[in-house]
Amino acid sequence: MTVQDRAPVGRWVAFRHRGYPAYWTALLLVGFAVQIQTVAIGWQVYDLTRDPFDLGLVGLSQFAPALLLVLVTGAAADRFSRRGIMCACLVVESCVAAGLLTYAATLDATSPTWPIFALILVFGAGRAFYNPARQSLAPNLVPPEHLSNAILANSTANQAATICGPVVGGLLYGLSPGLPYAVTLVLLLTAAALVLTIPRQPRQIAVAGAKTWETLSAGFRYIWASKPVLGAISLDLFAVLLGGAMAMLPVYARDVLEIGPTGLGLLRSAPAVGAIGVGFWLMAHPIRRNAGLIMFLSVAAFGFFTLVFALSTTLWLSALALLMTGAFDMVSVNLRSVLIQLWTPDALRGRVNSVNQVFIGASNELGAFRAGTMATLIGPVAAVALGGAATLAVAALWARLFPDLRRVQRLD
Repeated sequence: MTVQDRAPVGRWVAFRHRGYPAYWTALLLVGFAVQIQTVAIGWQVYDLTRDPFDLGLVGLSQFAPALLLVLVTGAAADRFSRRGIMCACLVVESCVAAGLLTYAATLDATSPTWPIFALILVFGAGRAFYNPARQSLAPNLVPPEHLSNAILANSTANQAATICGPVVGGLLYGLSPGLPYAVTLVLLLTAAALVLTIPRQPRQIAVAGAKTWETLSAGFRYIWASKPVLGAISLDLFAVLLGGAMAMLPVYARDVLEIGPTGLGLLRSAPAVGAIGVGFWLMAHPIRRNAGLIMFLSVAAFGFFTLVFALSTTLWLSALALLMTGAFDMVSVNLRSVLIQLWTPDALRGRVNSVNQVFIGASNELGAFRAGTMATLIGPVAAVALGGAATLAVAALWARLFPDLRRVQRLD
């Protein structure tokens, strides 16, 4: 890492380090591109088949490569240039956008969907290599004392893309089915060009030797041996798996709150608004003491406000509860992300981050499945309420099982 020994301080301190502004801008552009393309694919597939099951396959097709390639993607990020991997993956994803654009120009009512799913699988494979490299590069661009600021800025960019990207994608698709893919192509190529401007990182430690099982599985073994890292990753896994309520929002908007599609849009945006607000606040007021304890309290608060949302019958309280879940989730995600990065040696960051990404993806997919299954059995309100209560229990149990993680004081 080529940074100054005495680094500057301030809300935007991460942006004062060479290479990070280009990295962050590329991250923002890629976030918008993924959101725009995902919305367009969903609309296009549903227009062709009118089968909601195919929408589930879209998400599975993007997640499956990360799961299947988990041992390879992390090792690649530790062995080769992370900057080079990011750029190569963005070029591959650009080719996918170009393929989707070409196919959209030839679509009619009888067109099959398998070419779209084939392209999504290629896109998912690119993302599978991109994410570990992206996450592992950030600690090479800023010093440890500014890593929290950088991760907050990254999370804020992701949340901004999450709020605005789907809206832009929907508007573009309304103008022309191929237009979202054209915009995605331009955004991804621009991001790839920005990544090339990031300075090379001379201190990255490559994984030497052949790709043996010991090398490929090192990320899993390190996570299991390092209890704070295991605690942070598994806490995120179970909190999202049990406490996520996003999959049930259409049910709440239609049947519980009776607020229609406009109200659904408000509910979906509330967590991201809370996350962005807290992200900006934390960039100016970083957590300097009791980081581990605050992380567990934030997860507990996430569960509590999920429970409040589950039991609410008014729009304002439901939106406020979801806003608070996003706010506390931003706190806990930032703390967990920084702790994982700081506790992991640079030579293993790619493999550890690839495992973490699979756990996050699995918790999101399985969490939606858990919520839907329980809602069928016991009703949506009981399903979401039980998930919130279970998250409170997980926070308390993990604080007891991982005392070293609970006692972490600082993030530098």
